[in-house]
Amino acid sequence: MKIVFFGTPEFAVESLDAIMQSSHEVCAVVTVPDRQAGRGHKFMPSAVKEYALQHQLSLLQPERLRDPDFLDQLESFHADMFVVVAFRMLPEAVWNLPPHGTFNLHASLLPRYRGAAPINHAIINGDTRTGVTTFLLNHQIDEGQILLQAETPISPDDNAGSLHDRLALMGRDLVVRTLDGIQAGTLTPRPQEGTPTAAPKIFKDFCFLDLHQPAQYLANLVRGLAPYPAALLTLVNPQGEEVLFKVYDVAPILAPNSTPGALICDEKKVLKIGVANGFIQILSLQMSGKRKNSIEDFLRGNKLTGWKTKL
Repeated sequence: MKIVFFGTPEFAVESLDAIMQSSHEVCAVVTVPDRQAGRGHKFMPSAVKEYALQHQLSLLQPERLRDPDFLDQLESFHADMFVVVAFRMLPEAVWNLPPHGTFNLHASLLPRYRGAAPINHAIINGDTRTGVTTFLLNHQIDEGQILLQAETPISPDDNAGSLHDRLALMGRDLVVRTLDGIQAGTLTPRPQEGTPTAAPKIFKDFCFLDLHQPAQYLANLVRGLAPYPAALLTLVNPQGEEVLFKVYDVAPILAPNSTPGALICDEKKVLKIGVANGFIQILSLQMSGKRKNSIEDFLRGNKLTGWKTKL
């Protein structure tokens, strides 16, 4: 089949590459316009754009998805189907254009974790399994009929980064299997069943560690935000200055009579922070403006005598 592919980040590149290596033809790629990023505010291409340029694929970067010129360009490719992976919500004028419609790859077992951050929220909520889903687009976000799903366990050692990479690889296989099944006429779309859960976009305020929460919840939160955007913790130095830290790895410790916010740092290069039902032991972190360090390396060069947590 002839495919127009819609995608933006590295997660989507895996699926695009899989289609390129399959029997199907990518006749065009749609991605976001270049955006300013970094300290120099340089315009940066998306990962999907970089892949498309490397493989000399027709590339579209519309500002408005309802623009008549863009719709005319899409129609000119005479694609059999559109495939969407980690893009933005498409209007009906786009997703209803090809004869076989449009399907999306989503990084969860729908209807669980509809929304922008399914990988993060699955770990934060302590789930032990997740997966990937292909589904047909309709008027509602992530509510279309399911085509195929694949499942994977979430281990206690997984963080958002490791799970992201595993789901991206699973997704590339599922996308091609979905295209093959649609072409062969062997797939029957089915309604989503079960109780939906939400996975809203994560903003900075959500990332701060609330030390009045239980240790296991905070450990899951750290894992679910690592390595990006990362959990945040504010400490106050002896001069009264607030210093922001990114926290990448912690171990939960259950203990009675702990005091939320208590900072314990001993000669064995161990840093523990009191929480509702014990402590979180900090294993790796990054001080604002500095490099990421293991706790041993950090405490070797930084004394926390007189420091406090900001609750």
